[in-house]
Amino acid sequence: MKQVIHRKFSQKLLHLSFLLLFFFSVSLVAQEGDPAKGKTLFNTNCAACHNLDKKMTGPALRNVEATLEAEGKDRQWIYDWVHNSSAVIKSGDAYANKLYAEYNQAAMTAFPQLSEADIDDILAYTAQEAPAPTVAPTPAGGETASTGGGISNKIILGALIVLFGLLAFALILVRRTLNRFAEAKGLDVAKEKGPSIWKAFVQNQFLVLVTVIVLMLAGAYYVYGYLMQIGVDQGYQPVQPIHYSHRIHAGDNGIDCKYCHSSARVSKTSGIPSLNVCMNCHKSIYEVAPETQQEGLTKYGVDYNAEIKKLYAAVGWDDANQQYTGETQPVKWIRIHNLPDFVYFNHSQHVTVAGVECQTCHGPIETMEVVEQFAPLTMGWCINCHRETNVKVEDNGYYEKIHEELAKKYNVEQLTAAQMGGTECGKCHY
Repeated sequence: MKQVIHRKFSQKLLHLSFLLLFFFSVSLVAQEGDPAKGKTLFNTNCAACHNLDKKMTGPALRNVEATLEAEGKDRQWIYDWVHNSSAVIKSGDAYANKLYAEYNQAAMTAFPQLSEADIDDILAYTAQEAPAPTVAPTPAGGETASTGGGISNKIILGALIVLFGLLAFALILVRRTLNRFAEAKGLDVAKEKGPSIWKAFVQNQFLVLVTVIVLMLAGAYYVYGYLMQIGVDQGYQPVQPIHYSHRIHAGDNGIDCKYCHSSARVSKTSGIPSLNVCMNCHKSIYEVAPETQQEGLTKYGVDYNAEIKKLYAAVGWDDANQQYTGETQPVKWIRIHNLPDFVYFNHSQHVTVAGVECQTCHGPIETMEVVEQFAPLTMGWCINCHRETNVKVEDNGYYEKIHEELAKKYNVEQLTAAQMGGTECGKCHY
């Protein structure tokens, strides 16, 4: 009888233990959260103002729960703070008011849409250990990788010139040696009989006249071609004081050209973006992804993170304290596209009215690591574009009447810019 009682008691105790273990496991999992989900939630809701290991607009959040526990704050306090930080501050909470004062009295954005489970996931993500820093491999020989990706063409050409020069000098030495050897042995070196080819050519006045005319025409052609290239800087690719990769910004990140060059929509010039435009993003983006940094070092010879530091120095931004110092430095950008002073070109007329894409004149800018002048920007190049490009007159009352009249005159349905006066001298020249 006692054995049955003990057996029943043991079974009940075992069942109770399993239940307690189950509920403890569930509560533990619920409390710890899912770091993978937390990373997604963090990047969506928190990353604009917070970084895990660096103070930004808000404090660093690595092991934030442990930090708050040291201040006597439990997880419920975190829930309340995330859902409505202003309410916690107004309640008189000393630590909340301390944070509020430390970060320039900027209250954290409320996130009532985040559930407590979402916050648990975010806390689980912030509790992870910081990854070991990755060191980008140094190019062989300790030298910085060249942007050209190989040996310069000038070096190859110079080496070939030296090689051919040495070969010609060696042939001259061999000829002299053979002549001396023949003289020492009393051998007669065969000499040409009759007039040489040169003498025969000089004595033929017709051939001389034809040759002179051909040489003069060829010389005039090449001189004219050379003179026509004066002032044409196609391919010009200067090194800027702060490296800016259009490939990363306009290409990889898909930033619209007119976000930085906003004046292209409304004014004659596209303008050089103010550094404040750069800081709209780079107040938070203080370094690039490790794989992007490695690619910059190995493929382009550029330290992107160091270039961001140059930007901070120019605008006077103290990254550690997240504030401006007022100590600025001018950035001496080198202009790439530069038309003569007597040429008139209006960006807004082409970009806003005509709807011309930036790449039409500037080339595939979204693929350029270092910007270069893509087009020749000569008068002939502009006129050809005006002759080949149809004017967009749909829903444009300004062009309706003139388009109707000129369409009848030229017996066409679409008018080119040239047919609407786009090749008149006064359109582009003062």
